Amino acid sequence: MATVRSKKRSQKSVYPGITPGIASAGVQAALKVLEGRWKLTILFELFGRRTLRFSELERAIPAITQKMLIQQLRDLERDGIVARTVYPVVPPKVEYRLTPGGEELCPALDELLFWAQRWKGQPTAASRSSARGSASS
Repeated sequence: MATVRSKKRSQKSVYPGITPGIASAGVQAALKVLEGRWKLTILFELFGRRTLRFSELERAIPAITQKMLIQQLRDLERDGIVARTVYPVVPPKVEYRLTPGGEELCPALDELLFWAQRWKGQPTAASRSSARGSASS
């Protein structure tokens, strides 16, 4: 019985062989990709397999400057999170969408949002549905 308890305590990750150092380095690398004032906002705009033109992103995020939007999109493209398609027309037409790797971020960021709402004591969709269920009983 004592060996089962000690095994549970020693395992720091649900992934076998992942030490705290490896886990920390991996999460830090992932957070570095997402680091930037507007990157998360851009990602949330593109989630759900949406493809948006540059001008649509500008309208969706009115507080961002054109220069900053270009910079943040270039960073996300360089990191393989966003794909950019340029059409050879006048005026130029440029569209952005998430790569498959970018789409994989959606569930992780949804979980992080859910955690943040619980941590701050804000209502979440799940707590609202359970509250509705108990109120109708």
